[in-house]
Amino acid sequence: MAVESTPGTPPSPADTLSVPSSPRLKAISKSTQLSATTTIELIASKFSSSVFVYDIAEQAGFGTYTKSWAGSENGAATVVSLQTRAGAGLSLVGRLSQGTSRDSQRPVVLTAYTTPTGVAAMMQSLSYLPAPTANSGLILQVPTVTPVGETYALSPTLAPFTPSLAILPENFTVLLSSTAQEALDLAVLSYELADTHVIHFFDHHSATRELGQVVAPSLSSSFLKRPLQDALALAGYKYFDYIGDDDVKTVIVILNGPLAAAAKAFAARVTGLGVVVVRVLRPWSENALRKAIPSSAKRIHVFDDVPPEVSQGSLYVDVFSALLNPLQPGPVVKSQRITPANTQSFLTDPTSFDDFLFDLDHSLSRIPSNNFGPKKLLFFGTPGSTLADLPVLVQQTFSTHPSISARLLVDYDVLSKPGGVTANRVLLSTREKDPLSSVSLSIPITPNSEGYADFLAVTDQALLKSHSVVVHAKPGSPLLIVTSWAPAELTTNIPATSVSLLRERNLRVYTINARQLAEELAGAAGQERDVIENVFGLLAFLRLYLGKAASEEVVVNLARRFLGDIVSGFDLAKIGAKAWEGLIEVDIPPLENVEAPGVTLKNFEFNAVAVETGDGDTVVNGTRVGSWHDAAKHLLFPSAFTPVTGPISLYDQNPALRPEVPERTFLITTTVNRRLTPLEYDRNVFHLEFDTRGTGLKYEIGEALGVHGWNDEREVLDFCSWYGIDPNRLVTIPVPGTEGARMHTRTVFQALQQQIDLFGKPTKTFYSELAEFATAQVDQYALRFIGSPEGSSTFKKLSEKDTVSFADVLRMYETARPGIETLCELVGDIKPRHYSIASSQVVVGDRVDLLVVSVDWLTPSGSPRYGQCTRYLASLKIGQKVTVSIKPSVMKLPPNDLQPVIMAGLGTGAAPFRAFLQYRAHLASQNIPVGPTYYYFGSRRRSQEYLYGEEIEAFILDGIITKAGLAFSRDGPKKVYIQHKMAEDARELGEMLYRKEGVFYLCGPTWPVPDVYEALVGALVQYEGFDAAAAGNYLEGLKEEERYVLEVY
Repeated sequence: MAVESTPGTPPSPADTLSVPSSPRLKAISKSTQLSATTTIELIASKFSSSVFVYDIAEQAGFGTYTKSWAGSENGAATVVSLQTRAGAGLSLVGRLSQGTSRDSQRPVVLTAYTTPTGVAAMMQSLSYLPAPTANSGLILQVPTVTPVGETYALSPTLAPFTPSLAILPENFTVLLSSTAQEALDLAVLSYELADTHVIHFFDHHSATRELGQVVAPSLSSSFLKRPLQDALALAGYKYFDYIGDDDVKTVIVILNGPLAAAAKAFAARVTGLGVVVVRVLRPWSENALRKAIPSSAKRIHVFDDVPPEVSQGSLYVDVFSALLNPLQPGPVVKSQRITPANTQSFLTDPTSFDDFLFDLDHSLSRIPSNNFGPKKLLFFGTPGSTLADLPVLVQQTFSTHPSISARLLVDYDVLSKPGGVTANRVLLSTREKDPLSSVSLSIPITPNSEGYADFLAVTDQALLKSHSVVVHAKPGSPLLIVTSWAPAELTTNIPATSVSLLRERNLRVYTINARQLAEELAGAAGQERDVIENVFGLLAFLRLYLGKAASEEVVVNLARRFLGDIVSGFDLAKIGAKAWEGLIEVDIPPLENVEAPGVTLKNFEFNAVAVETGDGDTVVNGTRVGSWHDAAKHLLFPSAFTPVTGPISLYDQNPALRPEVPERTFLITTTVNRRLTPLEYDRNVFHLEFDTRGTGLKYEIGEALGVHGWNDEREVLDFCSWYGIDPNRLVTIPVPGTEGARMHTRTVFQALQQQIDLFGKPTKTFYSELAEFATAQVDQYALRFIGSPEGSSTFKKLSEKDTVSFADVLRMYETARPGIETLCELVGDIKPRHYSIASSQVVVGDRVDLLVVSVDWLTPSGSPRYGQCTRYLASLKIGQKVTVSIKPSVMKLPPNDLQPVIMAGLGTGAAPFRAFLQYRAHLASQNIPVGPTYYYFGSRRRSQEYLYGEEIEAFILDGIITKAGLAFSRDGPKKVYIQHKMAEDARELGEMLYRKEGVFYLCGPTWPVPDVYEALVGALVQYEGFDAAAAGNYLEGLKEEERYVLEVY
């Protein structure tokens, strides 16, 4: 494989997914900002005919990118999403059998993503796979992560898979990789092997997820199919690796992976121990194993991954049979059964693994080592917070230096705290002395740690109260706390055990209020403040990292190499001066002088690869939704995020969340669903509030919330029963707009409830297309007629008067019954309904409010009909999740706060104006002057439909609303509408629009638009000297200036 060596430059979309002239990946540029895991997805997407992504792989953060690339016009493979269940793997068997029988000359290379648990589930099915050929085969790319224990900690154990080795077909090759470079090489090699299916296990637990390694496949440029031994030799690998002296008595045999890396690191620190690492598990080569083990070996310890300790591992059987020689006594072979709990303990607490190995051979002796190892940095924070980007900024700052290796690993704990906890580990070393071990092994996070981190930062002060984080700091090391607490408040806010530890380890504690400093420079919440806040964090870190060598000038100059002189319009030197002044060292008094709370602290457990968080709920799926913080990333890391504009992005839309919709979607939580109108009133107007914490959802005043509503559950089940379709059957549907290149799999019930617009209004085209499936001539002719130009009046009656739905049409013409997959494509998807947001995020924070009126009516036959989305919203329960998107709007406040604002809303048209008023009240509370605010509202009766009436009255009393024109048309003997109230204020309205650059807004139904327009024309004619025509032209001109804004429906 050809490799373009451009260190530090991320691959462009053209490099990675351009259509090749031959079936191979032309080039992958060396990059520090693509993890090996992501590059494996690139390789699989490029070399495969189709990629099957199983749910448990995507939950482990593997497969999301492949799904997002599918359907692009640059050679990416098609994608099918599958669930892991009984019979998993049969889809692969069917697809490969179909491909080989249809065209034996056409390459059909299938790739599947799953985990060790998933491989075990599909093992029975794999026995039915057709034999591999020169043109067809199956590749399983398997990230080795498995939840274990009560905390569901992620472990790289192969225990779920190894018991099933006995029934693995002989035409499979099983490859095991450990390092990032090795994982890429074996991933490519998987597609170059001749006449074999392949299972490739790689270390997704740590090594392949690291950022900062310059890795690229190192195979030759030829894409010829080769035997396994030739392909391995060409790539520079063997069946087995041996590490240790040639005359050792004790040898460990272990499967390649993180634990093997730990064993190799241990062997390098002692004398008398050899380690044999198994890279090729199948086909098993006894000769290669015998050559790998030194002839001096007397004791062979086989480390077997086993589910329970009582079971016998297959690796022991393989090794024992290879070394058994009845004619010549050989070494003693012993089995060391490693359970998932053992693996977890050994990796999180390296001393326990060392003790275990020393117990195997008490004659082992340590090799003296120097203390000039890599620098170990550890950051604890929360997902989605502003400073979640600080560790990346630190890593990027050092990675720009040609002689420094800076590797970053991000892990999450989503169970010990609502919203989750993030642990970022950064390993700094010279490139020549970059340790071979993974970041997680170099900087272990273990309960009751002795302290491995040379530098510890806590970017969320709440973690000091809830989690045992101080324990990870090395004695005498600096601890940076980003906090709003004053130095004197620190020891009274954190538990006594932490205060005691600070003194015992003589930690140098520093605090900085990065948020306050950033606001002093950049103002309130927004992109610029987020960027500056991260820069303050970086400068504080650099000062502590440099220690006695630090000065304000040196720190700024070091940061300047990466950030430049100006950051978001602010001079870096000025930021540096404030950071230097704002970093405060805290003296920790003796514990007896401190009133510190006594609480039990939680330990960090790695149980998620990537998270999307809500209050108490986490979706694990390998990506995060976007936010202000993502915009800040692009300013902070311009080179690192070059590929984001192409097919790869860590911060793009999550394809697992409504993959069929093109909009950026967010999963938010219902917290309030309150009816505003009396129960006896014939209109149900209700107020909704949603919690957006941890989702990254941001909105501007006046924007609309797109709600991706569901169909009614009972109606869907009734339809399935009538249609004769099992609601639990799986259906695979193309993602719209991809021409079948991207597919996703759901149950029929999920598809009909959540995606397909079954109870929506059919188009004329639907009638014509449905006619082709009718078996009765009368149905066929009727459907064709309605869909034809001659049937327009019939179609209009059905659509507008009878308001029939797709389901109604199917029931009317019962012999027209397409298959469920076809029906889904004929009907199409539910479109999101957009509602003006009734809140200002500056005021309400992580919340979004809606004002909605239920839509329902009776057909001429007396059947009830309901608006699909308002029915869904009205039925929402507290805690229920809702998928939403944001739609921009012209309804936005003027740029100058002193410009007069005139708002006119009818019914739920009051929604955006509530946001306007909240924001203007916020400005007033900050003593920021605002212009006049006129508010006109119309509904039927004050007692029944004065929406947000209490808030409006409060705004009037506080002077936020300068003048209110309230029109309740049914309350008096004469109907009064908003245009009448506007006419009463004609002088003021004319003056504001003509002389004071006022802005007029109307939101609500379309019917009052002419009357409101005439009221404004009349004001300009009566008081500003216009004639009617000139006044009309003036208002039209205001539209162009966005000072006459209508949002009507």
